[in-house]
Amino acid sequence: MAKQSAGWLALHNKRWLLPLLVALSLSTALAFILRAAFDSSCDRTQHLEVPKKQFHSAPAPSPLSFMKSKHVLLVSHELSLSGGPLLLMELAFLLRGVGAEVCWITNQKPSERDEVVHSLEHKMLGRGVQVFSAKGQEAVDRALKADLVVLNTAVAGKWLDAVLKENVPRVLPKVLWWIHEMRGHYFKMEYIKHLPLVAGAMIDSHVTAEYWKNRTQERLKIKMPETYVVHLGNSKELMDVAEDNVAKRVLREHVRESLGVTNEDIVFALINSVSRGKGQDLFLRAFYESLLLIQEQKLQVPSLHAVIVGSDITAQTKFESELRDFVAQKKIQNRVHFVNKTLTVAPYLAAVDVLVQNSQARGECFGRITIEAMAFQLPVLGTSAGGTTEIVVNGSTGLLHPIGKEGVTPLAKNIVKLATHVERRLTMGKRGYERVKEMFLEHHMARRIDAVLKEVLRKAKNHKRL
Repeated sequence: MAKQSAGWLALHNKRWLLPLLVALSLSTALAFILRAAFDSSCDRTQHLEVPKKQFHSAPAPSPLSFMKSKHVLLVSHELSLSGGPLLLMELAFLLRGVGAEVCWITNQKPSERDEVVHSLEHKMLGRGVQVFSAKGQEAVDRALKADLVVLNTAVAGKWLDAVLKENVPRVLPKVLWWIHEMRGHYFKMEYIKHLPLVAGAMIDSHVTAEYWKNRTQERLKIKMPETYVVHLGNSKELMDVAEDNVAKRVLREHVRESLGVTNEDIVFALINSVSRGKGQDLFLRAFYESLLLIQEQKLQVPSLHAVIVGSDITAQTKFESELRDFVAQKKIQNRVHFVNKTLTVAPYLAAVDVLVQNSQARGECFGRITIEAMAFQLPVLGTSAGGTTEIVVNGSTGLLHPIGKEGVTPLAKNIVKLATHVERRLTMGKRGYERVKEMFLEHHMARRIDAVLKEVLRKAKNHKRL
């Protein structure tokens, strides 16, 4: 069996690391979620010798300030630790931060008490977001009263007819539909039949927007509404850590120690939920092939390691079992490390040398982990598909390879390239960081959302006058 890391447990056992974990977020949403839970540890910040100004600098005025006192209803298809709900929570907190009245509805909730749902709802309530049942007159009243209704993901469209019924036409003109999906099975009329009639659609990448435009016309014979592309941005909390050399060095040492990896070893990490669509199987095949290439060419390089972050030791899937079996068959257990899924990926970004973004089929709608890795000055080896192509500049901030089995050998060769050319690896990482600073920060995203919300509110106001 491949080795299961106890890294995160080891990090938790270091009490003096707790203040730093406030800042180590998967996304801006997670930063907001975790902040309240760890506020009590902030008095121990001095042990990390992190300049206080990084954690206490005054925030810049938000471009969303025009939303003050506006009534906003956010409708999520679910409430979980997956990307869509967390992005919507991020928007909720940004709007609350400027004084908007924000209400949240989760369309599909477990019948039994769910600790994740309970925890996330508690966090929202603590930040002033009102949480209501998805059904009943209260939900209808909130939708009718709202200045803006945001439907999150295609699946959330089922809520319209199920709850609003005859009130649907009154609400559609003020709906902004935020779409993150790239899979064909979401193109069902039961989900998106009202899509052409809403005020606008917001999508995370140009390639995804184009896919939705073509797919809805060809498959369903419906037309997309006005569509706005909003690239995501890194949170200030994550950037604080990414730009702090002391914090990164501390995290690098402790994560590598927990993995059994030396400081000189070269570590390639794929950080994503473990599933066939994320391409962990093809990455491991490429990694094994890269080891053979190094051996055949008698290259002198430090020891290479692969880290899979996103495992689930409590409910190991058939696919993950296949991954572990492959590692055992190829006898590379000492080079491949499986790490349990975690809310905070920054420790691993600080510890590794290269990020692998190997999502298959149409790729990622955006892939926020990519810009998070670039913030840590990591080069990215990504599939030439989806939103990755709008983030990674091939040959400059990383190297792209084809999807599918055809991409295994090119990825293997790219692994060898970065393993054998230290300067190239470092230069790509620096260029990636510069690109993040230019395009992919929280204030960039806020400005892009600002333009969208102003336009949607203008349309809703004009429709109301008619």
